[in-house]
Amino acid sequence: MLAARARNIQRLARSFATVVDSTGVKVAAIDNNQPTSSVTVLVKAGSRFEPKDGVANALKNFAFKSTKSRSALGTVRESELYGGVLSTSLGREHLALTAEFLRQDAPFFVDVLTSFITSAKFTRHEFEEYVTPISEGETEAAAHDPATRALELAHSIAFRNGLGRSLFAPAHSHLSATDVQSYAASAFTKSNIAVLGTGIDQATLSSLVEKAFANIATTSSTSPASKYHGGETRVEGHGGPQTIFIGFGTTGAPTAEIATLAAHLSTTPAVKWSKGVSPLASIPEGTSVQSIYLPYSDATLFGLLVQSTSSAGAKEAAKSAVDALKAASKSIKPEALKSAIAKAKFAAANAAESREGLVNTLGSKVFSGSDASLESVLSSLDSVNAAGFSKVTSALVGSKPTYVVVGEASALPYADELGL
Repeated sequence: MLAARARNIQRLARSFATVVDSTGVKVAAIDNNQPTSSVTVLVKAGSRFEPKDGVANALKNFAFKSTKSRSALGTVRESELYGGVLSTSLGREHLALTAEFLRQDAPFFVDVLTSFITSAKFTRHEFEEYVTPISEGETEAAAHDPATRALELAHSIAFRNGLGRSLFAPAHSHLSATDVQSYAASAFTKSNIAVLGTGIDQATLSSLVEKAFANIATTSSTSPASKYHGGETRVEGHGGPQTIFIGFGTTGAPTAEIATLAAHLSTTPAVKWSKGVSPLASIPEGTSVQSIYLPYSDATLFGLLVQSTSSAGAKEAAKSAVDALKAASKSIKPEALKSAIAKAKFAAANAAESREGLVNTLGSKVFSGSDASLESVLSSLDSVNAAGFSKVTSALVGSKPTYVVVGEASALPYADELGL
């Protein structure tokens, strides 16, 4: 069974390739003859590129509204007649528009995705009646989720501008439909678009994309290179767990060593209901420590998200987390390193078996023109050794931390009280 799974992963890795078609849009596809297909249009329209707070979030929520081809209601009705599913997601670097459908319906769903890119109307009434309420609801939900709040604040103090910009609109936004249309005009260009498909032939997808994007502009979105700053912030939070984020950042391409460190400190056990062998496996009941690894095109944010029902529990777990992190950066036993590499490889391979995970794992590689294969990800992890791991992790932990507290700010510890 394991051998068959490995062969399947290698087959997936070899067949996922990147090409640039005649329109200048990057296209990548993998077809394992599954009964359903998916196509994701990735656009460099994440929050790091937005000229005005919240406009990237509003653009995401404008997806699948009125275009020159069909109305918003028409899109809903036709998609349901075909039995497909449309979805959107927003990251700090990319806006993703995804359609999942039966294999024979690719022409219709590719047209639905691409018509938003080429002919969205951005009407004022849709902005006011649909887009704004959705954006406001997402902002409110994020404000009531301590984990989301902590990660948003962590990005802000770690990177300030660019990657530091929020995924959500401000609570009192002054955006207009014209602002969103202007942002779309600058983002929806050939150099900013990549199309990824699963369950669809590469030639078929390239042909559909070439036809759809033949006449769009060729300019590219740019953002200043990321700089890591770090710092500390504390905010009051009520109605949720006491939350502490202990993080560190780097600039440049993501490294396999940091992914390995995240796997080493992960508290997810191999066997359900067991505590596992993580250095943080013995944290108190009612407390959780989550390993966070967020790689971007030119920076990485790594950290440990601590949550507890009490401030005392959060403080105890945070101290354990810092101690474990420092210990790992100084030295790691050969068997522990071997285990961490295996866990990191499994996490990457397991993510690539899902459509969303495949996009997250390989999407940035498609844009950069580097080897867009799972095999390249796994081989980079295979190259991790004890000396390289210690060098990278020591430098990481020796940098200025990014420390965020959400909850009872007066009771939760300061960074220096934890030895940071």
